[in-house]
Amino acid sequence: MTDAVSKNSSLELSHFKGKDFVELSDYTAEEIHFLIDLAIELKRKQKAGESYRPLEGKTVGLIFEKSSTRTRVSFEVGTFQLGGHALFLSKNDIQMGRGEIIADTARVMSRYLDGIMIRTFGHENVTELAKYADIPVINGLSDLGHPCQVLADFQTIVESKGKLKGLKLAYIGDGNNMAHSLMIGGARVGLDVYVATPEGYEPDPEVVKQCEALAAESGATIKVVRDPKEAVQDADVIYTDVWASMGFEEEQKIREQAFKDYQVNEELVSHAKSDYIFLHCLPAHRGEEVSAGVIDGPNSVIFDEAENRLHAQKAIMAALIG
Repeated sequence: MTDAVSKNSSLELSHFKGKDFVELSDYTAEEIHFLIDLAIELKRKQKAGESYRPLEGKTVGLIFEKSSTRTRVSFEVGTFQLGGHALFLSKNDIQMGRGEIIADTARVMSRYLDGIMIRTFGHENVTELAKYADIPVINGLSDLGHPCQVLADFQTIVESKGKLKGLKLAYIGDGNNMAHSLMIGGARVGLDVYVATPEGYEPDPEVVKQCEALAAESGATIKVVRDPKEAVQDADVIYTDVWASMGFEEEQKIREQAFKDYQVNEELVSHAKSDYIFLHCLPAHRGEEVSAGVIDGPNSVIFDEAENRLHAQKAIMAALIG
C-alpha cells in the first residue's frame, strides 16, 4: 500500500499514525496530497475487489450531534470495508448529551475505542475532544469547518483535472463551514479560491486572515468578493452549498431574499471555463442555490464527489487509526 501512494511523496502511512484530523490547516500540502493519493488507491482497490483491512479488530466511535446521510453511511461502510467496527453514538446515546464534560467523555472513550469521529455544532467540541483523547479524533463536521468533505472534493478535482495547484475554484453562497475549509485547503495546496457572498454572510474574518497567511506560502489566491461573476470568471471548478445550513432553517425566508442573486445557473456558469466541473456537498435544493440544468448537467460530478466521501474518509482512518 505504501509503495502505491508514496511515488509522489517521501511520506509513509506510519507518519500519520495517532494524529487528529481537525482541519486541513494542520496538514502540509504534501500530507494532503498523500491522503488524496491514498484515497484514489483505496477507491481502485474497492472497485477491483481487493481486500485491505488495516482496522481489523479495531472500533471507531461515531458521535453525531447533527443528523447526516453521507457522513454516517460513508464512515460506517468505510470502517467495515477496512475491517473495523463502527459504533454509532447519537447525542441521546451518550452522557455528553446530558451534561458530562467533553474531557471526561474523551478520556473514557480513549479506554474503549481506537478512534473517534464527531459531527457536531460548536467547533470547540472537536478541539476539546482532540485535546483530551489519547486516540485520533476526526472532524466529521463542525460549524467552523468540514475538512472531510473538502478532502473528498479535492480527490474529485484531481480525478477530473489531474491537479489542484494553479486551478481556480469559485464558491458561491454562504460563507459557512464549507467556504472555510475550501479556503483553508486551497491555501495549503495552491488552489485559488474565490468566495462570492452577499453582505452579512461573509466567511469568518479570522479564517480569511489565516488563509491569506497560508496562501502567501503556497502561492494561492484567496479572495472574498461580492460579485458571483467575478468569482466564476475563468473558473475550473464551481461550488455551492444550501443557503440555510443545518441550524439556520428558521432563517430560510430571509436567506432566500439575501441570496437571490447568488444562484448557480446557466447564465452564471457561462463565465467559467467550458470544461468546468460543478461540485455540491449535498443535500441540494434545486431551484434555490443551483438550477436543475447545472446540477444535473454534463459538467456536474456531484455523485462522484459524494462517493469520494467514502474513499477519502477511508484514507483518513487507514492513515490515522490503521
